[in-house]
Amino acid sequence: MLKSLISLIFVLSAVVSTPAAHAENKRLILTGSSTVAPLAAEIAKRYESQHPRVRIDVQMGGSARGINDVRGGLADIGMVSRALKESEQDLKSFLIAMDGIGVVLHKSNTITALSDQQIIAIYTGNIRNWEQLGGPDKPITVINKAEGRSTLELFLQHFSLKNSEIKAHVIIGDNQQGIKTIVGNPGAIGYVSIGSAEYEVARGTAIKLLPMAGNPATVEAVAKGHYPLSRQLNLVLKTEPSGLAKNFIAYAQSAHVKDLVESQFFVAP
Repeated sequence: MLKSLISLIFVLSAVVSTPAAHAENKRLILTGSSTVAPLAAEIAKRYESQHPRVRIDVQMGGSARGINDVRGGLADIGMVSRALKESEQDLKSFLIAMDGIGVVLHKSNTITALSDQQIIAIYTGNIRNWEQLGGPDKPITVINKAEGRSTLELFLQHFSLKNSEIKAHVIIGDNQQGIKTIVGNPGAIGYVSIGSAEYEVARGTAIKLLPMAGNPATVEAVAKGHYPLSRQLNLVLKTEPSGLAKNFIAYAQSAHVKDLVESQFFVAP
């Protein structure tokens, strides 16, 4: 009797200790860039469909949040829409796409191009009406990005400006806020992800992208390396990836999601 009971316990222990019995839902948390987030969410959705036990939570908040959350252990993976800075070399980055930053006006604005100096003059408050540039007699509403947004950092770097020099009327967070503000204000000017803007233009949204340095603000120009204001879209971690994080990053960099990258109007690496 005792021998039979011991045998039964052994068999039950073996069953309980199998990987299938121990399998639990796995979860990843991604936070950060509002430019990367929609693409990451689509990749996550497809990954989940192929791995039913996996759940991937994608949250926005800006590239700075992605960096800080990864460092603080609040996220497994950060989303950062730029290359890592020298002060961030403790982190590991993984390129999933390329994007550009474009200057955006309302579709009805007759202005078709602006020089770098004109953009600087607008953003520093030295040009306040579109009529000064040959456009309509309409006051200019300057839209700027909030602190912690990589789009702001790249814009300032490209135009050699400090954020304290910007005379903004509206401060926005993600790309959609900027696009919606311009749609609702024909006198507005802003700068957002080219991918996001091209997607909205294709849907008939009342905005237009201006060329920069003679190059059209298009995904094609970014892909060819012609557009002057382009950037990396990265996933970042505190350490070398392992387990689920490693598998997800490999998937996000693979040909399996190239169609998702292109559908978001980004450039596959």
